[in-house]
Amino acid sequence: MNSVLVGRRVDRTAAYVGLSGVTAVAWIVTAQLAAGMRTPVEPMDMASAMPSTGQFLLTAAMWAAMMVGMMVPSATPMVVAYTEWTRRGAGNGRRAIAVASFLAGYLVVWSAFSLMAAGLHVALDRAGLLTSMGAVARPVVGGTLLVVAGAFQLSPWKESCLRACRSPFGFLVGEWRDGARGALTMGVRHGALCLGCCWLLMAVLFVVGTMHLAWMAAVAVFVLVEKVAPRRLRVGRTGAVVLIGWGMWTLLAAPA
Repeated sequence: MNSVLVGRRVDRTAAYVGLSGVTAVAWIVTAQLAAGMRTPVEPMDMASAMPSTGQFLLTAAMWAAMMVGMMVPSATPMVVAYTEWTRRGAGNGRRAIAVASFLAGYLVVWSAFSLMAAGLHVALDRAGLLTSMGAVARPVVGGTLLVVAGAFQLSPWKESCLRACRSPFGFLVGEWRDGARGALTMGVRHGALCLGCCWLLMAVLFVVGTMHLAWMAAVAVFVLVEKVAPRRLRVGRTGAVVLIGWGMWTLLAAPA
């Protein structure tokens, strides 16, 4: 029994250390890319100085790194639970591959989302609708995004996806597949649920600034707390009230 407990503790520690390392690297890369995109370009702005393909690739890389840094912490309880469950099957080498495959599947979903977000980012930037920090320059647009994001927090879709994300045990029981390929599929399915839960919260970044590291961290903390805090605290509903109130205030304060 002691050896089993020790093994589980080793697994958890390894998972936490590995995921912390991935998160740290992602934040470092995000900070470097965001700083590079904020650097003034004279006599032209970045949108006109950089070819469309180059700007898109740079923006997509920043969004991908940002999503890894923001979303891996919230996926940690599920990855740790999956790591412990793999003790029932293959040896250590195959278990490590399975865990890496699970995480890879999760990140594939958020990488796909990053491509779409980057496309929107570049389109808004070239239309002159973003500030140097990557925030929408029109309060009416920003206020509307906040109200919509807040309303989404109260939707059945949000509740269904959040419930699944909050229950690693239920997900593993219902979705278990053996082997690395099965782990990849499970990671994709968990990533899809997580995306369904959080995608509109990412729209808030277009209001506060997609290159503002402090706001990125704030949104990431909210996503994590929403998943792990006791349900009685109603973190999601509190967030909805804040977002809707913030959005309404922005709309009312917008110039006529």
